[in-house]
Amino acid sequence: MYINLETTRLKYFRLEQSNLRRKILQGIFDNILAGEIRGAKVGQRVILLASFVGGPRDMRRRYMDTMSLVQHFGKSDLFITMTCNSDWVEIKENLLEGQLPQDRPDLVTRVFRAKLQDLEDQIFKEKIFGPVAAHVFVVEFKKRGLPHIHLLLIFEQGYKITSADDYDKFIVAELPDKEEFPILHDLVVKHMMHGPCGKNRLANLCMKDGQCKNHYPRPFSNKSLQGKDEYPIYKSRNDGKGEKGLRHDNEQLVGHSI
Repeated sequence: MYINLETTRLKYFRLEQSNLRRKILQGIFDNILAGEIRGAKVGQRVILLASFVGGPRDMRRRYMDTMSLVQHFGKSDLFITMTCNSDWVEIKENLLEGQLPQDRPDLVTRVFRAKLQDLEDQIFKEKIFGPVAAHVFVVEFKKRGLPHIHLLLIFEQGYKITSADDYDKFIVAELPDKEEFPILHDLVVKHMMHGPCGKNRLANLCMKDGQCKNHYPRPFSNKSLQGKDEYPIYKSRNDGKGEKGLRHDNEQLVGHSI
C-alpha cells in the first residue's frame, strides 16, 4: 500500500509539472556541462515539492531546521534509540494463528506508536530527564518491517550535561541488583548484553581479525570518565554481579537508561 501511494504521488508531480515553477533550460545546460551531446539522453526535469516526504528538498529543509535548533539551543545532550520488540505482549496477543509480527505491519505500527506516545509523555510531560528545550526524532523501519526511532534531546540551560559526573544521572552500565530489581535485571540480561564474543566465541558476527569491532569486553571503571575520542566511559565496576554460566558481567553490558 505504501508503494502504491508513493507511486501515485510521484505520478501526480510528473504530470502536473506545468503548474510548478521551473527553469526550462537548466536541464539542457546541465547536460551540456556534463559533456552529453546526444539528444535522446537529455530528459525532462521533474520537480518534487518540499512537501514530498523523503524528497531532497524535504530532507534539506529538515536538516536546516535541525541545525537552526542546535545553533540556538546548543548541542544535543541525549541520543535515545527506541526499537519495536516483536515479543511485546500487545503484539503477540493480537496475532492470528500462524501469523508472524512481520505479517501484520498495521498491528506493529499501532502498538509502536502507542509506546512512542507513552515515551514522549514521560520525557516531555513528566520530565523524567529534566526540562527539554528542543528535540528532533526520526522513525525508521528495519528489513523485517519493525520500526525504531532515533531521538535527540536538548535540555534547557541549567540542566545540560556538562561533566562526566552527570552521566550517572542518566546512564548506568552495571547489572541491576537481582534481588531488589528482578524484572529490570532480567530485561537487561535479555536485551542489553553484548556477545558472548572474543575468546569465548570467535565466530560471533562482531568479530573481525580476532577482535570485537565494538570493543567488547569493555574494561572496568570505578567512575564515569570523558574519553579522549569524545565517547564517554561509563562507570562499570567489578562488583561480582555477573551471571554464572552465561559469562554476563559489567564488561559485556551495553549502557542503558536509568
